[in-house]
Amino acid sequence: MSELSRKAVVVKEDEAEKVTFPSAVARLLVDATGVGGALSCHHVQLSMGADGSSPHYHAKSSELFYVIDGSLQMLLEDEVVTAEKGSLVVVPPGMPHCFAAPPQDLAEVLIVLTPGIERFGYFHLLKEVIEGGATADDLAAAEGLYDSHSVDSPVWRATRAR
Repeated sequence: MSELSRKAVVVKEDEAEKVTFPSAVARLLVDATGVGGALSCHHVQLSMGADGSSPHYHAKSSELFYVIDGSLQMLLEDEVVTAEKGSLVVVPPGMPHCFAAPPQDLAEVLIVLTPGIERFGYFHLLKEVIEGGATADDLAAAEGLYDSHSVDSPVWRATRAR
C-alpha cells in the first residue's frame, strides 16, 4: 500500500477548487494521486436542464453517481433513466454513459470513480475548450490520459432534443 493511501484525506468545502461552467459548477474534491490511486471524486451542480457530460465510457474505472438534490437524467448503454434525489447509480467500466439535469429540474450529484482517474486536468481542459483557449481536438487527444472515451449515442441525442 502506498504511503498516500495510508493517510486520511479531509477536504473542507472552502478548500475544494471550483470550476465554473455556463450552466454547471464542479467542485474538485480529490484526485487519484491524492489517495494513492484509490478513487477520484467531484461534486457537480447543474442548472435546470443543463448537460453534465456527453456520451463516453471509462475503460478502467467504475463511476458512482449519488443524487444529492433534484434528479439526474442518465444514459446507461442504450437506455435513458432518471435517477431521483437519493438514488445511487454505478456504471461499470466500458459502459457508455452520460448525464444531464432533466429539462424541468436541476441536479446536484456526487461522482466517484474507482480506481481513481486523474480528473482535475480534464475539468481544466474542458473549461479551456469552452472559453476558446483550447479546441475540441485538444480534448479528443487527451481522452486516453483521462480515460474518458467519447461515443455517439443517437438515443441520447433524441432524448435531449425533446
